[in-house]
Parts: sequence; structure tokens; C-alpha cells
Amino acid sequence: MGILMKKRYRTERDFLGSRKIPSSAYYGVQTQRALENFQISGLHFSKDFIDAMVIIKRSAALANMKAKQLDPTKGRLIVRSCDDILQHKLDDQFLVDVFQAGAGTSEHMNVNEVIANRGLELAGKKKGSYQFLHPNDHVNLSQSTNDVFHSAIHVASYRAVHDELLPALVLLERALRQKSRQWKSVTKSGRTHLRDAVPMTLGQEFGSYATAIWKDQWQLRHTMRLLLELNLGGTAIGSGINASAAYRREVYQQLRKITHTPFRPTKNLFEETSSLGSLQTVSGSLRGLATTLIKLANDLRLLGSGPVTGFDELELPAVQPGSSIMPGKVNPAMAEMMDMVGYRVISNDVTLSLCSQAGQLELNVMMPLAAYALLESIHLLSRGIEAFTLKCVRGLRANTKTCHEYLEKNPIVVTAFTPLIGYEKAAHVAKRAYREDKTIRQVLFEERLLDKKTIETVLRSKQMRGQ
Repeated sequence: MGILMKKRYRTERDFLGSRKIPSSAYYGVQTQRALENFQISGLHFSKDFIDAMVIIKRSAALANMKAKQLDPTKGRLIVRSCDDILQHKLDDQFLVDVFQAGAGTSEHMNVNEVIANRGLELAGKKKGSYQFLHPNDHVNLSQSTNDVFHSAIHVASYRAVHDELLPALVLLERALRQKSRQWKSVTKSGRTHLRDAVPMTLGQEFGSYATAIWKDQWQLRHTMRLLLELNLGGTAIGSGINASAAYRREVYQQLRKITHTPFRPTKNLFEETSSLGSLQTVSGSLRGLATTLIKLANDLRLLGSGPVTGFDELELPAVQPGSSIMPGKVNPAMAEMMDMVGYRVISNDVTLSLCSQAGQLELNVMMPLAAYALLESIHLLSRGIEAFTLKCVRGLRANTKTCHEYLEKNPIVVTAFTPLIGYEKAAHVAKRAYREDKTIRQVLFEERLLDKKTIETVLRSKQMRGQ
């Protein structure tokens, strides 16, 4: 029989009392309390959000040393701890549930404690020896949860949009424009109200999709600039209490140096600390993008429906079997996935709206949920769009035969003859074509309204397709 090893603990104290902490843990007493109190969802903040907080902590330590407010020995230990975290050496130490105490104090202290205890370990001291390197006095010097957590949302969200979402959107737009060029001569029936309408080309249809994605991309590039403005240095409510002017100047220089991004202090620290308005605006852009993507995905599902009883103008890539009971069935799986991503982003925008309006006086305490919702939307869109582009849009094939057959039978092409025969006669021609299952050219010729040459000239004209 093996020998059961007894789990070892250390005891840490705060002003509420003491708690036993696993000896191997880098987190401390406040994190332990959060783990006990908030066993809610099992959801945790993404690594890029933790990284953003750690980047701010690293910048703050360097700024405090420059301002001669932090002992260089302690400051260098904090910097080394931050570097270890950013190298993913301590990922398993950030365990606090997303649904936690307001403003993010628990998550913030989790970061402070891990940095402090890793620093103590690097100094050859025992974890919890906070008289040498303290989570609050040293790691959190010149800072508050209310400016660090808020700024971390901005930093993480900006970087995620810039590094992940915008490249995915560029990929999708290019794929749609390539299809637009490829199918510029594939003429088909347009549709309004899900009923036959005047002709167009498949290239024009996909060109409209590409432009819609470009517009959303432009909107996002515009609104994401709001994330460059931070309340870092405002500490508790925006007044900057306990943060020197030297620190406030230097912390932005260090942050810009680390991130290679022009983050800057907002003009009114009080407003930024009390408001989630910038996040709400960015989330609104994501919601608009989600709406565009849902429309695109649904159009592809319609155009690819069938193959026998649907539109069947497009063939979507077959990526997996579509039924557990119907052999050979293939579904528009990637378009369906894109729809679900879009729905989630819209629901996250509603969540963020509720969080934003819940601000009271000098602080909005709903920051943890707002942070999770916004970053989840960015990540879902980034990954969803990339997969949708690579596994659906790029592999689309046009069924030109079906497009041609539908157009030949479409009585609404009579619209192009209205200037020649008038609206009333054109309506009569369309009605007869519907009733007798004939083409427009047949009815026009049979009723001797136009000669064959004129009919063919109009039907083949580029003007009829808006070209």
C-alpha cells in the first residue's frame, strides 16, 4: 500500500481573521476567501485579461522605482514575478470565479498575491512572508482595484481586437471579394421579400457582403480608439489619492513601452472610473458586426438550401455528416456556428448594457461581468470568423446551371421591358408567364409586343444587371 501524503498548509491572516492556504499555492488569504465564497459558475477570466493586469503591475513597479517610491530590490522582484506570469509559468494560480465581489477586488488581489509570493520565492523566502514583499504595500503601491481592473479591461480588449478580431475580419472581407470577382459574370435572380426580383450577378451579391464587413471593420477601428484612454493613476475614484504625479507620468511611459500601444490617461479620470461607456460603445460595434455576420450566414444557408427542394444556387463545403438518422445528409454547419456566435455576442452586449447602467456615483462595481462579456465576444468573433472563412466561405461553389435556369423562368425580368411596353402590359405579361409556366421572352413574342432581336438585346444588356 502506498503512503498517503498529508497536504501541507500555511496560515495567512487579514483583518477579518486567518485562513489555511495550501503550501504550494502562490495565492494568499484574500484569494482563498474568494475561492470559498464564489463557487458559482466555474468560469474564469481569460489569460489575456490576466496578462493585461500583470502588464499594468509590471509598469507600476517600474514607475514606482523611477519615482523613488519603491525599493529597487523589491521592485525588481515584482518585475521578475510578472515576467514569469507572462511566460505562462503560473497560469493555474488564477482561480477566482467570474461572478465575484463587485469591481474585481478578488481577482485583483489574486494577481497581487501571486506576484508577491512568487517574488518572495525568487528572493529565497517563504510564501506569505509579506513583511518583506507585501501584496498591498508593494505590489499594489500607487494603485487601486478601481483603476487597475478598469484599465486592464481596456488593455486586454484593445489588444484582442487589434491582434485577433481585425485580422479575422480582413481575412473574411478578402475571401468575399475574391468570390465577388470570381462570380462577376454569373447572372441570377435577385430576391426581395423572399420572392423573385430583378436580375443581378452572384458577384454583386458577394460584393455587397464584402462591403458590409468592411463597414463593420471601419466602425470597429473607430470605436476601439476609446480603449486607448485609461483611468490608470486615478486610484480609488479618479482623484489619484496615494499616487504621485511622477508615478502617473511614468506608468504610462512604461505601459506604452511594454505594449507598443499608445495608451494614455483619459481627460477626466473621475468620469472614466465611474463609467463603462467606452466598453459599451465597443460592444455596440461588436453587436453590429454580429448582426451582419448572422445575415451573411443565413443568406448562405438559404442560397445553399436543398439540394432538391431548396435554392441550390450555392454549394457549401461539406465539413461533417449532418444527421444521426438520415444517411448522406449534409448541413450548413459552419454557417450555423456563425449564427450561434452572433447570438451570443448580442446577448453579451445586452449584459454589458445592464452592467453599464448599473454604475452608481463614483464607481461601477459590475466590472468583472462586463470584462468577461466583452472579451468573450471578441474571442468568439475572432475564432468564429476565422473558422467560417476558412471552412465555409473560401470553399463555396456556385451552381451556375441552377442560377441560369431560375433566371430564365423568372417573370420579374419583365421589369426591364417596362420602359418599352409600359407598366400595365408588363404586369399582364408577368401574370401570364406565371400562370402558363412560360418565359418572359415567350410571352412577349407570342403577344407580338416586341420582336426577337429587341427582346434578346434587353435580356442580355448589362444595364439589366446593374453593370
